[in-house]
Amino acid sequence: MFNWRDRNVLITGCTGILGSWLTMALVDRGANLVGLIYDEAPRSQLVRSGYDRRITRVRGSVTDYALMERAFNEFEIDTCFHLAAQALVTVANRAPLSTFESNIKGTWTLLEAARRCPTLTRLVIASSDKAYGEHEVLPYNENAPLQGRHPYDVSKSCADLIALAYAETYGLPLGITRCGNIYGGGDLHWDRVVPGTIRSVLRGERPIVRSDGTLTRDYLYVEDIVSAYILLAEHLDDPAIQGQALNFGLNDPRTVLEVVGAILEVASRPDLEPIILNQSLHEIRHQYLSSEKARQLLGWEPRWTLEAGLRETLAWYREFFAGRGEYEMAEEKQLKEAQLAYGTVPADSVEPVILKQAGQPVFAVLPFEEYRRLRDLASSEHQRRQAAWARLNALLEEVHSRPTDLTSEEIEAEITIAMNEVKEMHRAHRGGR
Repeated sequence: MFNWRDRNVLITGCTGILGSWLTMALVDRGANLVGLIYDEAPRSQLVRSGYDRRITRVRGSVTDYALMERAFNEFEIDTCFHLAAQALVTVANRAPLSTFESNIKGTWTLLEAARRCPTLTRLVIASSDKAYGEHEVLPYNENAPLQGRHPYDVSKSCADLIALAYAETYGLPLGITRCGNIYGGGDLHWDRVVPGTIRSVLRGERPIVRSDGTLTRDYLYVEDIVSAYILLAEHLDDPAIQGQALNFGLNDPRTVLEVVGAILEVASRPDLEPIILNQSLHEIRHQYLSSEKARQLLGWEPRWTLEAGLRETLAWYREFFAGRGEYEMAEEKQLKEAQLAYGTVPADSVEPVILKQAGQPVFAVLPFEEYRRLRDLASSEHQRRQAAWARLNALLEEVHSRPTDLTSEEIEAEITIAMNEVKEMHRAHRGGR
C-alpha cells in the first residue's frame, strides 16, 4: 500500500476548491505539504479549515522560474500536483493574455523546474475536459484530438500538449488529469452554476442562468476528484501509467437547467424558478467524458451521485454563510444581516460583537468605518498603541479562524481588554486634537 507519510509534496493553487480539499487529504495522510499561494484567499476552505497553518506556504507566481526551481529543490519535493491556473471561462474571454500567462507559461515554467529537480518521483498536471474543444462524437475519450478554439479551452489544450512533450522528451514521471466540472464546498466563484445557484437559493432569490440552460456537462463532486488525483499519483511508479492522460467524469451528463433543478430539489425550494439570461458566448455546447481508461488502469470509480454531492455541497454553504458573517455583503448591509440572523447588534456600536453558532464564537463585527478609522489611527500613534491595535486584530482573526483553542468566554474577555485599550487610545487621540 502506498505510504504518504513524510513525503514532501508541492501543490500549486492550494487555495482553490480542489487544492484545498487535496491539501487537507494529503496532510491527513501524513505528507509534508508545501503550498504555492499567489493571492490571499482568507475565505478558502484551506484557511477556514485551519489546514493552512499545517503546511509550508510559498508565496509567488507559478510563472516565476527562479521561485519554482527554489521551491522544488529547497524543499526536496518528491511529488507535485500542479493545479494553479486561471480557471474561469468568462475571465479568459474577457482577458485572454492573463489566462495564457498563468495556464500556459505557468505550466512550462513548472515543468522545466520539475525537470531539474533530482528528488522528484511523480508529477500530476491538471488539464480539463475543455482541452478537447468541441467534438461531434461524445463522450470524449483520451484519443480525441485536443482542439480548443476559445481562450480558456486553448490554454488547456496547450498546457496539456506541453506536459505530454515533457513526458515524451525528458521522461518526466507525470500523469495528466482531464476532469469534468468540479463542484463542492469551497468554490467561491459565484458565476459558476453550482455555487451561484446555491447562494441564490440560500438568500431566497431566483437563481441566474447565464446561458440558455441547455449546455451539457459532466459534474463531479470534489471528493471524487481528490481520490482521482491521489490514485493517479500513487500509480506513477508504473511506467505504463507515466505520460498518460486520463479522463475523470461522473458518466452522467446533465444540462445546466437540470443541475439548477437538482439544487432546488435538494434545497426544497422548487418555487424559485431560474432566470435565464441566454447571454453566454464562446462556450462549448455539449461535452462529457468517458472514464473507462481510468477505471481499467487505476480501478477508479466515482462514489458520489450528483444529488448526493449537491446535498453535501449545500450543507457546506449553509455553514459558510451562517458562520462567517457574510463578508461580501458587509459593505452594504452588514449590521442589518447580523441583526436578522443573530439578534440585536447596535448600529452605532464600536464594540466587537461575538456572533455565536451552537454556542461557539464564529465572527466578530466592527462597523467598517470605525474599523478603518481605528486602523489608520493606530498606524500614526505611539508603538504601544500600535501594539494594542495589533493585539485586537490578532484576537479578531482568531475568532474568525475556526477552530480555536480558546473558549467563547476567554475570547470575549480577551477582546474586551484589547478593545478597551484601543478605545483608550482613541479617546486620547481625540482629546489631543
